[in-house]
Amino acid sequence: MAAVGEAQSHGARLRAACSAVGISARTVERWRKEPGGTDGRRGPRHQPANALTSFEVAKMAAIMTSAENAGRTPKQLVPHLADQGVYLASESTLYRLQQRLGLRRPRRSPSRTQVTRASTVHQATGPNKVWSWDITYLPTPVRGSYLYLYLVVDVWSRRIVGWTIEDRESAEHAAAFITQIAERTRVDLRGLVLHSDNGTPMRGSTMVATMQWLGIVPSFSRPHVSNDNPYSEALFRTLKCTPAYPRLPFPSLDGARRWVTSFVAWYNGVHRHSAIRFVTPDERHFGLEPSVLEHRRAVYERARRKHPERWTGSTRNWTPIGMVVLNPQRASAA
Repeated sequence: MAAVGEAQSHGARLRAACSAVGISARTVERWRKEPGGTDGRRGPRHQPANALTSFEVAKMAAIMTSAENAGRTPKQLVPHLADQGVYLASESTLYRLQQRLGLRRPRRSPSRTQVTRASTVHQATGPNKVWSWDITYLPTPVRGSYLYLYLVVDVWSRRIVGWTIEDRESAEHAAAFITQIAERTRVDLRGLVLHSDNGTPMRGSTMVATMQWLGIVPSFSRPHVSNDNPYSEALFRTLKCTPAYPRLPFPSLDGARRWVTSFVAWYNGVHRHSAIRFVTPDERHFGLEPSVLEHRRAVYERARRKHPERWTGSTRNWTPIGMVVLNPQRASAA
């Protein structure tokens, strides 16, 4: 009690001081309330009939500390010994014995092989160099049931180059989808980078084999990084935030396909994308971007000459966007 009081007088907390001397704070509070009292703890009056003998304790300690079993926990040791026809005690008994003999070691996280992910930065210098794809949910009238929109976007032009809607997610659907895009677009996909997240359909053996057959270079997001596939995520946000997005669930697979068909036509041919100087994805993808932007530059120059007093600096930058980098933060981090 004197030691606890001295520790508290020097700023220690009661609980920490009691932990150092091996008693509870509640005991100290009770002793202070009733000074001069005796310890009422009696302890066991006799040894249990089933207690381990000193020989058994020594034998168990020797087995647990042997070179063969030093790395095994009691949960592993008991069945291991049982396979050899040996039974010492239950797991709980061995745990208590380890605690009493000071054999318990702090738990450590299992050692893992250090894997370094390549910080490759994919650079798109033109159309059909780097594609990004992902899958999103489309609601149906049935609670908990969804349709799945597979969608591929060209990173350089932001053009939707292919899409399909299926009733489930699978690597087989994904592989067939990519094959259909290759056949329909007649684009030489050898060397093209196809980026995605780490979903099961993306990493399925059928999908990976199809990409290898087509000569596509697979690229995947880093583990536990939610923003490593930004172009597909931004496209899905545009899709679901457009005013034309249905307020009610899609009634059928055909209905969903009709709506996505109209959305893709609008997005590729009408929607002016803010990240590519507000030209449409089709204009950039098919080489019309320079003429469109040159026309805008000329319009701005004429307006400036007509009312120079309204311009304090240069006109708006209408030069075409050059190279597009997939996940440029990787480059800065490297």
